[in-house]
Amino acid sequence: MRLAALIKSSDDPVYRYRLHAFEPELRRRGWEVSLHCLPKKWQTRLPLYLRLWPASVVVLQRRLLGRGEILVLRRSATRLVYDFDDAIMYRSSNSPKGPYSRRREARFRAILEAADVIIAGNRFLAEAAGCYTDPVKIYRIPTCVDPGHYLLASHERESPKLQLVWIGSASTLRTLGGFSRHLEAIASAISKVQLKVICDFFPSEMPIPVVQCPWSAEREASDLATADVGISWMPDGTWSRGKCGLKVLQYMAAGLPVIANPVGVHCEMIAHGRNGFLAETPEEWAEAVQHLARDPELRRAMGRVGRKTVLEGYSPGRWADTFVGVVSGDVRTRNSRCVLGG
Repeated sequence: MRLAALIKSSDDPVYRYRLHAFEPELRRRGWEVSLHCLPKKWQTRLPLYLRLWPASVVVLQRRLLGRGEILVLRRSATRLVYDFDDAIMYRSSNSPKGPYSRRREARFRAILEAADVIIAGNRFLAEAAGCYTDPVKIYRIPTCVDPGHYLLASHERESPKLQLVWIGSASTLRTLGGFSRHLEAIASAISKVQLKVICDFFPSEMPIPVVQCPWSAEREASDLATADVGISWMPDGTWSRGKCGLKVLQYMAAGLPVIANPVGVHCEMIAHGRNGFLAETPEEWAEAVQHLARDPELRRAMGRVGRKTVLEGYSPGRWADTFVGVVSGDVRTRNSRCVLGG
């Protein structure tokens, strides 16, 4: 059996955490997996689709295609699986045009109607997809992180020193700008606090000392493990509710407690007071950071709970069997709790 994956790139987090994570299990079961990076122009994508035949399954990740292009792809795919982990039917929270886009919505509907199976990264996305196609073919499989690939934070740093960490891409870095009042409150409450930013781009001005840490696939696990607390903040909106919490899972896999605002999947992943804190106002954020700064053992305990959260609910080992069943059309998977409809 052959699976052809249409991806953005081999470094893309969507591929790394939503398909590559399951490749060992696919190969163990006899699947041959081939990767195809999608060109930017549709004219150069069409010949690629024709070369996919005779793949048993074609997995398309996130990309929204025009109807004509979908028809060509559909003819080359015995079974077409569409996997997405963002609210791609909307514009981003930062768009001056607002979230709703007729073009995006039309393309989203077209690919959902054409696909045999849809894999959504969270419940909000699965329910949104159900408005455009038969819910019985929609499955919810979260973004998965393997804790075994992450070093465990030692939490040896003691108060008043504390290093927060944020990991992400240049496109999501701008969310820290909407978080500046919270960082100001933290800097006022703790004199020797730092923010490590793991990214391929860095903010020019921040109300808190920034440690610049260029992102590297080889170093990200160790860079996270040398911090004390992971942070995540998202503006409250439709785009944010489509996020699947990758950075939160990475923090937890590294044994870090997490502080985040109560938006979207943050509320599902973070058990307040057990593996982190949900905080909304600048004062609540400052209080949560102070609490963790003065108690290294609390950070260790929360980190252990967080790592267990990932292992039991968001790891490849937990979801590999479901993923393989969904892409292969194994009817037994329809009894799995990942099914949204049917």
